[in-house]
Amino acid sequence: MRDAGLLPVEVTPRVHWIGALDPKMRTFDVILKTPNGTTYNAYLVRGSAGLAVIDTVKEECAEQFFARLEAVASYEDIKVIVLNHLEPDHSGALPELMRRAVNAKLYISEAAPLMLKALLNDTAIAYIPVTTNDTVSLGDRTLRFLNTPYLHWPDTQCTFLEEDGVLFSGDVFGCHYCDEQLFNDRAGDFHFSFEYYYAHIMRPFKQHVLQALDLIEPLHITLIAPTHGPILRDHPRDYVARYRELSTPRLHMDSGRGDKTMLIFYISSYRNTTHMAEAIRDGAAEVGGFRISLYDLEGGEVEPFVDLVEDADAILVGSPTINGDAVKPVWDLLSSFAKISVKGKVAGAFGSYGWSGEAVRMIEDRLRGLKMRVPAGGLRIKLIPSEEELESCRDYGRDIGSFLMGRPRARDIDMSQLSID
Repeated sequence: MRDAGLLPVEVTPRVHWIGALDPKMRTFDVILKTPNGTTYNAYLVRGSAGLAVIDTVKEECAEQFFARLEAVASYEDIKVIVLNHLEPDHSGALPELMRRAVNAKLYISEAAPLMLKALLNDTAIAYIPVTTNDTVSLGDRTLRFLNTPYLHWPDTQCTFLEEDGVLFSGDVFGCHYCDEQLFNDRAGDFHFSFEYYYAHIMRPFKQHVLQALDLIEPLHITLIAPTHGPILRDHPRDYVARYRELSTPRLHMDSGRGDKTMLIFYISSYRNTTHMAEAIRDGAAEVGGFRISLYDLEGGEVEPFVDLVEDADAILVGSPTINGDAVKPVWDLLSSFAKISVKGKVAGAFGSYGWSGEAVRMIEDRLRGLKMRVPAGGLRIKLIPSEEELESCRDYGRDIGSFLMGRPRARDIDMSQLSID
């Protein structure tokens, strides 16, 4: 007799959940905390001309997956296997599934083949690449593919069951929350997990989220079936609307204007870096055409600044050098940039130092590593800045501001400021 806990769950009369529960998972992909565990959602779709399996589970949970699959289907009837995303937690059971379902064809996005071969270490895997509006027929049911790259890997796609209005969304609209009740109208309150998942997985790719929503929003959706967390059958479009809200830039929208913005973050031991920050601000203000905000990192937590950074156009970071390094609040700020998209933003670094002054160059390296544009070499001043040195700070602000406004200044290069190491 089959374990009742390993039975499939009917999602609609033609769709069954055949995934796996992982309630003891406490950390996912190293960086995500999962106090409620997670689910690996996989689905079986029944058509008059055969069955389709949408996604699989991680290898360690394959036993659950195959037990539920076998309770509702025969392997010879599986004609289609779809992987919306090839990360191991979704592709782990694929090799064994393909070995058992000998009549099935594998459908993956056009960006997925190289990842498929690398992940599974198998160059002989047969597959059919698909993109937006390609379809596959199950007789009286049609699967339509939507190319949604970088949500959150380059290979990501969604699959839409047209006749039933079911969107198999991959990681989009998902969250790490394990509840045996499975559906959003039965499960516990997973609001925090939904928002936390978006912030850490989708937020760095907001522009790609908006592009995906342009494909998803016109669909007649009755249910969203993600690969993690509750199945969204109650008011599914509310979750689509929430993604739109979370992905829409807020700073410019709230101001009611299209102004560019510059943020200057700093921390200072003896106010020397503070005076530099203020002079840089004054110089940048002379350029005009953008708003400038000055923030002392000693005065608050880093997390509230993340939204500001995401919507800003230029970010300058100032730090003293202590023990040959920038200070911890600065690194906390810079590490938070990994959650958001900062590629292409204008950036710069500055700071006062007493001995060797490594902090500025270290900050610059990090900014460049994040693919930010650093148009002027970092500004370092030893100890208390003189009036002449403060003027160089104002000039630095003018340089960054002019670059931000698309009017870079022609400057003579001071060879003494160039690094030879």
